Amino acid sequence: MSADTHLLPDPHPIDVFFAPRTVAVIGATEEANSFGRTALWNLISSPFGGTVYPVNPQRRSVLGVKAYPTAAAVPEQIDVALIVTPAPTVPGIVAECAAAGVKGAIIVTSGFRVAGQAGGALEQQALAAARQHGMRLMGPNCLGLIRPRQGLNASCVRTAPLAGSLAFVSHSAALAAAVLDWSLGEKIGFSHFISLGSMLDVSWSETIDYLGSDPGTESILIYMESIGDARAFLSATREAALTKPVVILKAGRTEESARAAASHTGNLVESDAVFDAALRRCGALRVNSVTNLFAMAELLARQPRPRGPRLAIVTNAGGP
Repeated sequence: MSADTHLLPDPHPIDVFFAPRTVAVIGATEEANSFGRTALWNLISSPFGGTVYPVNPQRRSVLGVKAYPTAAAVPEQIDVALIVTPAPTVPGIVAECAAAGVKGAIIVTSGFRVAGQAGGALEQQALAAARQHGMRLMGPNCLGLIRPRQGLNASCVRTAPLAGSLAFVSHSAALAAAVLDWSLGEKIGFSHFISLGSMLDVSWSETIDYLGSDPGTESILIYMESIGDARAFLSATREAALTKPVVILKAGRTEESARAAASHTGNLVESDAVFDAALRRCGALRVNSVTNLFAMAELLARQPRPRGPRLAIVTNAGGP
């Protein structure tokens, strides 16, 4: 091994999602207003520098691009598969992708654990199939991810965000879409726009750790409905907050909202008071409304970060 090899950074466990060379859209279609069409169009119309393969056993081509019946039939290794097929088909597709050497899959499809015990069983089948071959999963019930500066739009949103230095990560696809709509009107740009969905595999901690070390990301904004592995989340947040602002909006401050969030993601929402205390120790900032999240995004995007170890306060009286 050469000396130069030792200078190369270690790959991050979820690198493949953010710098793929080949992406397959499984369930690609020409049906108007479908996720299968939107996902394929986003990829072939954005210059991320890789190759896109539609996968649809019923078609020879989709949107003018040669289609393949299965992931295994694609003529080169697939880095990321974007899965937009109905929930009952997903475990089999994940198993097929994993066996074919696909490195990561983004499951856009909804209707898993939130649909009850049968949906939860489908999730676990998909996860077991992926882990058997070391394939990573993002989602399900997500929009995918976008890196505007790199031209990568592996998502099902119909309008891409502008490029900038903010990273936004969301549990909720609907909230992510609302943030995107707002950002376009305010001309706020993003380094990463990520919809994690139900987080069957890829977690908060891995995503925050990745963004914390990303040189193109200056601030991290998060909307969450549950924490998952609290120890890993807090460790990653503490590390990231040493070098860049981490701002979090978490659902579940009241008993009613906690139940609503749990019904959406299928996860229990942790004690709000404990979460508040933990964030203070990590150095992250918590906001308490979507409006405040928007305001913080605008502030971080448009104002330089204060430099130096102290805060100066100018007021018109001693009380403030």
